[in-house]
Amino acid sequence: MKKSTVYDCTMVTLPVNHQANGNLTAVSNSQEVPFEVQRVYYLYDVPGGFSRGGHGHAELQQLIVALSGSFDLIVDDGKVKRTFHLSRPNMGVYMPAGLWRELDNFSSGSICFVLASHKYDEADYFRDYNQFTQWKSSK
Repeated sequence: MKKSTVYDCTMVTLPVNHQANGNLTAVSNSQEVPFEVQRVYYLYDVPGGFSRGGHGHAELQQLIVALSGSFDLIVDDGKVKRTFHLSRPNMGVYMPAGLWRELDNFSSGSICFVLASHKYDEADYFRDYNQFTQWKSSK
């Protein structure tokens, strides 16, 4: 497996079908998402001042989108941190496996939408940052 860095994260522009009565964005595995989507989840009603995430994944890839409102996605490869401010429902960040992530600065009413490459598997998580950095340095 390639040793991913924060510079492997990329902004993804999702297609927008503009209509007079509103916009529609459709997402498909083969075009907008660089992996087969196995799980979809979303975070909402995050109280002001609270953060989410604070973990890493060994194998899971993600596409993270702010469907409503805004928040910051902080990605960390054990050496470098990079922050993405997400605030548009047609813009997301592709996050490869092997990175630590935090979600912060949620605006009121924000919704964080995540497309994931694997079903939930606790064994894929790093919940301790020191264990994550030790794993990264062994790669």
